[in-house]
Amino acid sequence: MILWIILAVAGLITLLWIFRQSLSSSIKRTEIITARVEKGNVDNTITATGEVQPEFEEVITSPINAVIKSVLIDAGSPVKSGQSVLELDKAFTEIELAKLKFQLELKENNIARLKLQLDKSFYDLQANDSIKQLRINSLQAAVQDAKRLFKAGGGTREEVEQAELDLKIAQLEKRQLENEIRNKQMTMRTDMRDSELSAQIQRKDLDELERKLQQANIVASRDGVITWVNKNIGSQIGVGASLVKVADLASYRVVGSISDAFAEQVKTGMPVIARINDSLLRGTVANIHPTIQNNIMSFDVQLDNRSSKLLRPNMKLDIFLVTATSNGVLRVANGAAFKGTAVQDIFVVQGNKAVRRTVHLGLSNFDYVELKDQVTPGEVIITTDMSQYKHLQEITLKD
Repeated sequence: MILWIILAVAGLITLLWIFRQSLSSSIKRTEIITARVEKGNVDNTITATGEVQPEFEEVITSPINAVIKSVLIDAGSPVKSGQSVLELDKAFTEIELAKLKFQLELKENNIARLKLQLDKSFYDLQANDSIKQLRINSLQAAVQDAKRLFKAGGGTREEVEQAELDLKIAQLEKRQLENEIRNKQMTMRTDMRDSELSAQIQRKDLDELERKLQQANIVASRDGVITWVNKNIGSQIGVGASLVKVADLASYRVVGSISDAFAEQVKTGMPVIARINDSLLRGTVANIHPTIQNNIMSFDVQLDNRSSKLLRPNMKLDIFLVTATSNGVLRVANGAAFKGTAVQDIFVVQGNKAVRRTVHLGLSNFDYVELKDQVTPGEVIITTDMSQYKHLQEITLKD
């Protein structure tokens, strides 16, 4: 009884195998995709995402505290160099400018008054010095007279000594006054210098504010397109607040993003391929951003054709970083048949048959896979996923 059961199970398995073979040993040509083996180059790539940005984008900020009065040109509009884009209400800054002018005028008046006061004080000291000199001359004469009288017997030694003492006191007083004059001169120079420096600082502040008021006329510095404008009319904005972005759409760059797991593979100068629909643009990694955010690293791509008509601001695209290149190798168009393993079975079309072969794969990218052996140029390979036929050596192709 058991023997009969074993034979029945074995027979059922055999029938199922025969049935499966009969079902899967053929396939319609319309159900498969094929590609021809050719010689060429294959780049090994890692995939990243990118965003197209203008190569030059100027951010115009507010030089003053002001209120947005009106927007003259909206985002998306072209603009010429020197053309007004946005108008600010500058009343507060103009009041501040008038205040600075008044303060500067007061300082200049104070300098003039200080100069008059110092000149008068210096003149008085010089006059006193001249008086001191005249008194010394008189005392010198008195000393000579006292000495002659003493020699003639008409005077006393005490009178001579008193005259000499008066002369010494006058000379000391003159030296004291001369020292005071020198100190006064130094003080005058210092006071004048301080006042003049203070006025110069005030004048520079005034010039700076006038320059900022001039810059508050928000105009484009070059031809381009308005990509963003602050349209919050009536809102108060501070110094440095962004008002307008003007981009030069004649050339673009790409900002790429990739997982930091590939950080060691991304190098400055490595080739990059950007895909836009069915078109490819090539470039190089120009700069790697130093910070990593949310496990994502960023880098800048400089395109060979920075003015391509395919590029648009803020366009999202796939980019591929080339880590290695094989030149003049056998290659075939990439497809679902290739699973990324180094050794793989493929099916080669031979007439109305597809024959299985085991090949070694090399580099691969989004377009091509390198075939290292078992194929020759011109042979046709099925690139559709054929994993359900992996048990077969050959498959019949039906029209």
